[in-house]
Amino acid sequence: MLKLLESALRHQSSVLRCKGPLTSFTPLQVYRHGTSHLMRNNARCVSTTSTPQLSRTYSKILSLLGISFASGLVGYYIAQPSNSSTPISSRSKSNFGTPEDFDMAIEELKQVFHDDSEVVSTDAEDLRLHGFSVNDYHPGTPHTVVVYPRSTEDVVKVVKIATKYRMPITAYSGATSLEGHFRGHPTGGICLDVSGMNRILEIHEADSDLVCQSGIGWVEINETLKEKGIPLFFPIDPAPGATIGGMLSTGCSGTNAVRYGTSKGEWFLNATVVLPSGDVIKTRRRSRKSSAGFDITKLFIGAEGTLGIVTEVTIRLAPVLPTTVAVVHFPDVRKATEAVIEVMNQGIGIQCVELLDDKFMHAVNLYGQSSRKWPEMDSLFFKLQGHNKTSLKEYASIVKQIVEKHGGTGFQLAKDDKEAADLWADRKNALYSGLAIGPPECRGWSTDVCVPVSKLPELVYETKKDLASIGLISTIVGHVGDGNFHSLILFSDEKELEIAKGAVSRMVHRAIEMDGTCTGEHGVGIGKKKYLVEELGLGTVELMKTIKKAVDPLGLFNPGKLYPDKDDTNKD
Repeated sequence: MLKLLESALRHQSSVLRCKGPLTSFTPLQVYRHGTSHLMRNNARCVSTTSTPQLSRTYSKILSLLGISFASGLVGYYIAQPSNSSTPISSRSKSNFGTPEDFDMAIEELKQVFHDDSEVVSTDAEDLRLHGFSVNDYHPGTPHTVVVYPRSTEDVVKVVKIATKYRMPITAYSGATSLEGHFRGHPTGGICLDVSGMNRILEIHEADSDLVCQSGIGWVEINETLKEKGIPLFFPIDPAPGATIGGMLSTGCSGTNAVRYGTSKGEWFLNATVVLPSGDVIKTRRRSRKSSAGFDITKLFIGAEGTLGIVTEVTIRLAPVLPTTVAVVHFPDVRKATEAVIEVMNQGIGIQCVELLDDKFMHAVNLYGQSSRKWPEMDSLFFKLQGHNKTSLKEYASIVKQIVEKHGGTGFQLAKDDKEAADLWADRKNALYSGLAIGPPECRGWSTDVCVPVSKLPELVYETKKDLASIGLISTIVGHVGDGNFHSLILFSDEKELEIAKGAVSRMVHRAIEMDGTCTGEHGVGIGKKKYLVEELGLGTVELMKTIKKAVDPLGLFNPGKLYPDKDDTNKD
């Protein structure tokens, strides 16, 4: 890991410094938590940089409901009294307050939190870091103020002030999202950074569940369980810096989705949510299943902070089982994905199966932490899961026979747990290895699509041909066991950005035509909202908007994200 980070950091021009005692950051800390998170926990840090961006510093990287439910929500909120005695919105042409209103809101925030600069920040660099990400291509938009709540009660106070002054409010935690989810609104607003709400509140080993605050990361949860000797883990595994609240809000998944599914499954049992009204709700009880009314938990999964601020979550845990890793190489991506389909239909213990194309394997050889020299070919990484070593060997034998039938060569099975971890680490470093193969000034457009598994060979093959023709450096990495793959396209200027944009658009349309989706796990944010009508249909999108208006009639929660505007469908 250190080797990977140090090589990539050589390309960046940012230098971290702190106001106060000198604080040192290890590359692993920067990778895992990002500069904005470390800044929060290590005095007040700023960045001196020779470029407009924070270059290569690794800053942190609906289920459909019935119309009756939406109508009920409308009726409920119409009946509610306003939280504000001041009709501030009448002084503005939009629902949002004026700059003067926002100034008053900030003053009130400071009074409520006793003028604590550790809770309420208007530091220019703090604002910029919270409205920008080196992980994606979206332009940065700073917030007006950043607030660091410590409890659900703090969040309620912030929401009530935001409502009083009609001030947009955007939740922020791990900052690993890739579609601009936490960008500021052009009018300004409050960035609610819940990364400090990072405690495990209860562990119920006998029930295989855990209650935590929304700002804790899944990596920290699994490390804590391991340290306590509890043989359970949380299997949803996106970027290492991702937090539980962000994972719930974007409906994310990761490499384990083949075996354990996604955030939209049953891994989030309930959530404590602060609504735009300032009310606090708990979506359900802790029991494993319930038939009591609508599944309100899932209303907030994938809502991207537009319906409420998640402050606490009960997550389901899975037993830790023996695993091992195997790697095999193919002459092209079509044969690799065809092999995956046959392997998956055997019903054997596959926890993960990942496609890494030849360009990515080249990136690993140049900038990865691996001591081995990989063949620069389209490759599959399998994580096999069983109850003992005998079953793992049996599964490996079946996989080997199938992949060789499809042209796979160089099948390699990890000799022990350490080698398995080393092999898998090369896969988990995909984004940063990919970014490192471009010139120092380049940025990456990381995108994902998903299709039925049977359509994947054609989709990946056609996309790879398309990407090869545009003249830009690109890599493909995929969770191919469930039909989901990612592409990272590197660009250095506006001309190349337009070329990348065209390639991504073609990729998305290709996936939707195959009965797939514009995003398998990254979420919608800013980047994918223009595709929602094409994918879901106008009626479904209008239903989503109806629910949004019922729950958040002022449109203050994360405005401009998820729900397409009238002009969005005309953009491409």
